[in-house]
Amino acid sequence: MPELPEVETVARDLRPLITGATIVDATTLWGRTLRGITPDAFADGVAGRKIDAVGRRGKQLVIELSDGAFLTVHLKMTGQLFVVRQGGREDPYVRLVLALEDGREIRFRDIRKFGKIGLYGMHDADPFAAVGPEPLSEAFTVRAFRRRLRARKGRLKPLLLDQTFVAGVGNIYADEALWAARLHPLRTARTLRPADERRLWVAIRRVLAEAVIRRGSSIDDYTAPEGDGEMQEHLAVYQRTGEPCLRDRHPIRRIVVGGRATHFCSWCQRLPAADRAGARAILRTVSYPGRRAVPDRTRRAAATRQAAATRRAAARASAGG
Repeated sequence: MPELPEVETVARDLRPLITGATIVDATTLWGRTLRGITPDAFADGVAGRKIDAVGRRGKQLVIELSDGAFLTVHLKMTGQLFVVRQGGREDPYVRLVLALEDGREIRFRDIRKFGKIGLYGMHDADPFAAVGPEPLSEAFTVRAFRRRLRARKGRLKPLLLDQTFVAGVGNIYADEALWAARLHPLRTARTLRPADERRLWVAIRRVLAEAVIRRGSSIDDYTAPEGDGEMQEHLAVYQRTGEPCLRDRHPIRRIVVGGRATHFCSWCQRLPAADRAGARAILRTVSYPGRRAVPDRTRRAAATRQAAATRRAAARASAGG
């Protein structure tokens, strides 16, 4: 699922393409794409509105419209947005179309149909009221981070994935930040010392900032209007099970935490004794292929990446890109 860097990239690509444009109609091809509104009500609500700005909140795109309304777009697993000329090639995976006054249209493409689009007015409840702070904002200081962290007692990996704790961090960048901070994903927040807290704060911000610069990670179906990301070529642990750690050459291991694959180096991300007993059951599930199995895993991973790249290329071709 696209995380903060990927959604930020989509917002930055869309901003110069659609800001100032006026929506004249909306066609919903999969009703469940809409969040809490009927297709007819959605079309009536956006028709005639000008797009004033394009931004992001957490993992969702925010398209600000005239008169205080705004759209939220949650890409989920396979959601993609493209801006094309009206009357272009038909695409069976397009779930919603916003027709623009200038003869273009914004297409929401979503193979697996998990994506959601919402429409809100200035008097509606804030859909982001429960979402945590933005980790790249100036307000997200180490002091603010410590205050939030010290109010929690859970394990670090699930905590970083909790969108009420901090916005926009998902599976990829949680693993990467914990590796950069040399912290085990099963370590509990209560065992962190001030130096550990600072390292994690620095790592979260650095990893996310680098990923934004590199346009995110095009690992599965994520692609932006202006093309793929390249952060996937610079990941230290995510999906590198069995490969050597970039710091100490020990093999990267994989466990499942809260249903999510979690990658780490057990040598440089040591789990404190105080947390070992509680983590024993999860650690028994550790996946670490032997040296002979690594080439097979690498070949399978390469085949998976190639299949995803083919899907992304097909998506761009359908949009005329």
